[in-house]
Amino acid sequence: MTETHRMISPEDAVYMDNNATTRLAPEVLAAMMPYLQDYYGNPSSMHRFGGQLGRVMAEARQKVATLLGAASEEIVFTSCGTESDSTAILSALQSFPEKRHIVTTRVEHPAVKNLCENLDSLTGHKHRLTRLPVAADGTLDLQKYEESLSDDTAIVSVMWANNETGVIFPIAEMARMARERGILFHTDAVQAVGKIPINLQDIAIDFLSLSGHKLHGPKGIGVLFVRRGTPFVPYLVGGHQEKGRRGGTENVAAIVGLGRACELAAEKMAEENTRVKALRDRLEEGLLASIPHSMLNGHKQDRLPNTTNVSFEFVEGEAILLHMDQYNICASSGSACTSGSLEPSHVLRAMGVPFTAAHGSIRYSLSIYNTEAEIDFVLEKMPPIIAGLREMSPFWKADA
Repeated sequence: MTETHRMISPEDAVYMDNNATTRLAPEVLAAMMPYLQDYYGNPSSMHRFGGQLGRVMAEARQKVATLLGAASEEIVFTSCGTESDSTAILSALQSFPEKRHIVTTRVEHPAVKNLCENLDSLTGHKHRLTRLPVAADGTLDLQKYEESLSDDTAIVSVMWANNETGVIFPIAEMARMARERGILFHTDAVQAVGKIPINLQDIAIDFLSLSGHKLHGPKGIGVLFVRRGTPFVPYLVGGHQEKGRRGGTENVAAIVGLGRACELAAEKMAEENTRVKALRDRLEEGLLASIPHSMLNGHKQDRLPNTTNVSFEFVEGEAILLHMDQYNICASSGSACTSGSLEPSHVLRAMGVPFTAAHGSIRYSLSIYNTEAEIDFVLEKMPPIIAGLREMSPFWKADA
């Protein structure tokens, strides 16, 4: 293997990109292995070797339901969070074809954002789309939200917590307002599940999406919660799997892994909200104190315990990440290079983050596997990285 393609070992990586994907927990891998190697039958088979896996899947389904405060029959296994999002939104539109209105926000994940925008254009603008604005701290105005609801609204789709800033939205209140108007409510909870308590028995949510690889489970498995009695039209039509709600042979090993990951998430949630949050705060405060012209993006309190998004003015996020990568520090930029032109994050644009800061935003997202030593290492390396890049920046020199 050439030096260019040398793999970075997990031991060498300072991994702070957990909102992108998480490490597979060792306990989850151990739970999955028998169903990757030995018990490989098809759960839909008539013979016992395959059919016995139905019980295993039922146990995993109940574990997911327990984490969400739901009933097991309300859990539909999918391939990912994106499929779950599409299924919920398209189901609502097909269930109520006379309704043409969708309410969402300007800061949704592309899984919802792009679907809604494509629906609006691909259907000849037959669907009306309202994208709610956010304040400078990334929060929503509930009055504007309530005013957006109408008798023509088929579904509201609002993320529980933003993937870039970690800002948490008042989902319970928003779902209640929608229920009072007879409107279906969907939340993309991919970032929230496992990090903050969720009890769907107490919240008027009709659909909820989650993804296994965001909570130390495997990739390729997701869930759509469908509240009992909610009108539903399948997205993937095929066999009888998932009680006819999602065709396709079940990914048994991944389902088992997700069930175990949900168990672990419940056990570790207190740690997420204490030790991990303390690490996040220490990192955030250290960066803001040691690097001039830096700023926090997002509400200070109403955030996920693991997420901080910091802008470093007058430098490019991609350049920062490249220099961080030299030290094997893994994080994400709030900018994306598209078609040769650098465009700031749509989330930061919606928040009105200044141009000079939006391009230099870095998201650090921690997990239970992060350590104090890693925080110290990042706080040691970041100031000289930013200082060096600013010395090469015409924006910095012009400002100075």
